[in-house]
Amino acid sequence: MNQYLIPANSKKSMLIFGLFNITDLFIFAIGAGITLLLLMIIGPSETLDTILILLPALIAGLLVYPVPNYHNVRTVIKSVWEFFTNRQVFIWKGWCAKDAYSEEQSKK
Repeated sequence: MNQYLIPANSKKSMLIFGLFNITDLFIFAIGAGITLLLLMIIGPSETLDTILILLPALIAGLLVYPVPNYHNVRTVIKSVWEFFTNRQVFIWKGWCAKDAYSEEQSKK
């Protein structure tokens, strides 16, 4: 049994902890570092101060947060940006028996 047509996703094994790449860890480390520096320098005394100081780590954490079917939120933002700024038609190239796109191109 266990005969699969499509192999398992092997890209996840290339990620750190199966979730993050080096860029993600740098982004989160910089956000957490800025937050720690602000905590040591300012020493929050009110709730609003604490929230403002924690913002760099929270924003960095949200950017690298894993999203189902994508790598993380940065990938989602990049895909949305590319969709709305580049060409609006994405060509599907699947495992079909006939490749309609190449047939259309050969007729021209």
